[in-house]
Formats: sequence, structure tokens, C-alpha cells
Amino acid sequence: MGKLIRYTTIAEGGQDEIIEKKSRFIATVRPVSTEEEAIAFIDEMKKKYWNASHNCSAYSVGITNPIQRCSDDGEPGLTAGRPMMDVINGAGLTNLCVVVTRYFGGVLLGTGGLIRAYTAAAKAGIDASLILECIPGYHMKITCDYTLVGKLQYLIATEGLNCLSTDYTDVVTMTIAVPDEDITRVRETFIEATNARITLEISDELYL
Repeated sequence: MGKLIRYTTIAEGGQDEIIEKKSRFIATVRPVSTEEEAIAFIDEMKKKYWNASHNCSAYSVGITNPIQRCSDDGEPGLTAGRPMMDVINGAGLTNLCVVVTRYFGGVLLGTGGLIRAYTAAAKAGIDASLILECIPGYHMKITCDYTLVGKLQYLIATEGLNCLSTDYTDVVTMTIAVPDEDITRVRETFIEATNARITLEISDELYL
């Protein structure tokens, strides 16, 4: 089951900085869902840090075959944007943009030094962000009589599932979110535990 794909992104961006031989490297990270958002964020950082020596960037947008772009913004080729992109890919992340702003401290770092500095800065910015793993799942609607509410609440808690809503009418209807990989097992567990005295309906893919 399932058309959605598991992926990892950031829920909230972060910022951190490192100092390397008097040069300041400020990494700012933001979640983005489109290339336009990434470009707008890069422009925003360039305006904010208008007096910086460089505002280098890397972004990945999309879950399957993501759009990936990076820029050295005047640094020697492949010493900034590419190392930053390698950090993003190494962390298995997508739908984010990283901008590393450099204020030159007067000491040349050389190719290897630049690569190490931009790599470290990008990693620091990502480490300061809130990582989010998006897991494919489904809504599972459970209908039962009132005598089974306590048992179902216990089962839901035991399975570590999230109950999205509970409706009380002549019967009780609970809607829970279940990871795609657990659907079959959870269904069988609930049916067995209630002696098949519940009605289950699975619909609407979602990310947990």
C-alpha cells in the first residue's frame, strides 16, 4: 500500500556560525517546498548580509528526483556550494535551503580550507535546525460501541499511535494515523483484541 515516499527534511530552520582564521561563516537554514521559495530565501539573505564577502548557497527541493542547485557566489569553483550540497545529501535531507555567509577575515584559506570551512558551517546550521522524518501513512477510522472505547484507547496508546479525532454519537468513531508499514499488523491486532466487534475503514494517505 502507499504512494507516498518516506523522506527527511527540516521542520524549522536554524542558524549557527564558525570562525576560521578570522573569517566568519554564518549558516542559515530554512525549509522550502519549491525552487521559487529557495531562490527568494537566498535573495533575502543577500539583502540581509549585503556587506558580506560571499553568500554561498545550496538547496534541494522535491522528494523523488529533487531539484538541486548550489552557488559559490564568487568563491573559487567547487569550494563552497558543492561542499554544502554534499552535507545536505550526506544527511539525507530534502526541501531545504542552506545559505552560508562569509565575512572575510584577511587570511586566505586556500581550496582545502574553504571546503572544510563551508562544510563545517553547513553542518552546524543543519545541526541547529529541527529535523523531521516524514513517514507515509493512512487514516484509519475505527467504529465501535461504547463498551470498547477503553480497550481501543489502551491499544492506540500501546501502539504509540496518534488519535486524530473521536466522535461520539450512537456509536464511537475514532480516527487514527497509522504508518503505512504497520497497517496490516495494526488492523489484525485491533480486530483480534476486540473479537472483531469493530469496523475498520482505511482512507486518505498522509504523512506522519
